[in-house]
Amino acid sequence: MIEKFENLTVPGPTVTPITKPFWDAVARKEFILQKCCDCGEWVFYPRSHCPHCWSNQLEWKPASGKGTLKTWSVVHRPGHPAWAAVTPYVLGVVELEEGPSMLTQLLVDSDQELKIGLTLKVKYIKCNDVWMPFFESKE
Repeated sequence: MIEKFENLTVPGPTVTPITKPFWDAVARKEFILQKCCDCGEWVFYPRSHCPHCWSNQLEWKPASGKGTLKTWSVVHRPGHPAWAAVTPYVLGVVELEEGPSMLTQLLVDSDQELKIGLTLKVKYIKCNDVWMPFFESKE
C-alpha cells in the first residue's frame, strides 16, 4: 500500500508562514495542532485567528494523531493527473481526538473495511520527497 505513494510526483502542500510549523512537524513525523490561548479550543487547519473566539493568540501544541472516521469517498477520477497512478484511492474526514476535523488520505485497500466511527491514527508517508500525514486504521 505505502509503496505506491513513494514515486508519486504531485504538487506539494502550500507552505506559508502560518502553515510552516505544521509542515515542519510533519517532516519530523510529529503531529501538532494550534490551540487557542484564550478559549482553549483546538484549531485545524492552521490559521492566524481562532475560528471560535477570533483571538489571535494561537500556540502550537503536540496532538495525539488519533481520531475517528466521519465520512469517506473513493476517488476514481483524481483532481490532479499525477494521482491517476494510485486510483482508486480513499479520502476521508477524520475527527481528531482534540476536536477539529481533517480531510486526509486513508491508507486502505478498499472502502469495504471502512465504517463511520472507525478508529484511525496518523501515518507519515513520503510522496516525492515531501512527508504527508495520511491516516490508517488502529483496529
